[in-house]
Amino acid sequence: MRLGPMIKKLVRPLLLVTVLVVAAGAVAIAVMPRSQQQQQGQRPAGGRPGAPADRPVPVLAAAASIADVPVYLNGVGTIKALNTVTVRPQVDGKLIKISFKEGQDVERGYVLAEIDPTTYQAQLDQAVALKAQHQAQLANARMDVDRYTQLAKLNAGSQQQADAARAQAAQLEAQIKADEAAIENARAILGYTKVVAPISGRTGIRQIDEGNIVHASDATGIVVITQIRPISVLFNLPQQNLAEVNKAFAKEPLRVEALAADGRTVADRGILQVVDNQVDQTTGTVRLKAEFPNADLQLWPGQFVGVRLLTATLKQVVVVPAAAVQRGPNGPYVFVIQPDSTIAMRPVTITQQDERRAVIATGLDAQEQVVTSGFARLANGTRVAISQPAGDTARPPAGNPPDGARPPGARAGGGGEGRHKAGKSEGKPDAKP
Repeated sequence: MRLGPMIKKLVRPLLLVTVLVVAAGAVAIAVMPRSQQQQQGQRPAGGRPGAPADRPVPVLAAAASIADVPVYLNGVGTIKALNTVTVRPQVDGKLIKISFKEGQDVERGYVLAEIDPTTYQAQLDQAVALKAQHQAQLANARMDVDRYTQLAKLNAGSQQQADAARAQAAQLEAQIKADEAAIENARAILGYTKVVAPISGRTGIRQIDEGNIVHASDATGIVVITQIRPISVLFNLPQQNLAEVNKAFAKEPLRVEALAADGRTVADRGILQVVDNQVDQTTGTVRLKAEFPNADLQLWPGQFVGVRLLTATLKQVVVVPAAAVQRGPNGPYVFVIQPDSTIAMRPVTITQQDERRAVIATGLDAQEQVVTSGFARLANGTRVAISQPAGDTARPPAGNPPDGARPPGARAGGGGEGRHKAGKSEGKPDAKP
């Protein structure tokens, strides 16, 4: 079988297709605009289409500012009622009346419940009657004293009878004093049939209903009253902060803020009352107690709450957004925008940093522009163009951005809840972000 003619038949169509493709490419190059050809000719190797080699890198920036910065110590606390009382009856009897509603605010001395007073009223009446009986006997004894004394003077009676009459009168006087004490005791017991609030506060859920027999030995009581205005918060801090707290506490009362569930909003402000006299060796923490007015009932007993203690205020320091601080092998640094729109990578020393802002001790002056986003292509000498965050129509004010206003994609350079301190950084960082 001869293959020559068959191969020739297959090669001819392939050659024809190849010629057509080459011709189409030549036509496309011929009709391409000259500006596009020049632009492609200027494209650097490995570069993005349409991106000249000297095009500025877009970044977000903010200016360093001068501000007073509070120094906080953060912790988690437990809210505790200032006073808690379980109201129990002091006498036994039938509960005939309950005078409060569950959840009611009551004042000290408010009558919460009443116990049947019949038996105790009878005991009081009996004591009063016994005193009256002894008073009558005393009056008769005193007359006998006078009578026997006169007879003894006239030698019509013996001195022994006079002395016996005096002793009888003294005995009755002592008996009357005992009767008075018995009357006071019976009156006090009768008063216990009215169960009153020992403190001002809010009642909880009622533990017993009307008509039940109550006893002074009952463990559950009638109701629990908690004092929630004011209210206290117990919280712990690491023992490393103890010296700082004691030093500040010795100078003036320290302000404490209780934070809402979002961790940012201040629910209430109070004053530190006491620092515990010993450190818990199992946890390495010290316990503190603060008192809050709780006027709006934002704090509730048993609730967990974030707490921050103000120990000092840094006056007139340089601050930048926390997103501007980067970290390298040699410590923290920032990208400073020079007047000619080029970048200088500058080491800084941080005094304090949280999730919002950082306090710069050295390495940066006020009003200098620092990059807060767009670090990927930055190096010393890189030209940059300051962009506006999406949705903004004007450059954000220099200094500290408000909560939630961090530009998209910005990352905090080691920021976080609580207080952070950094030592001095030495030299220029060797690594770029």
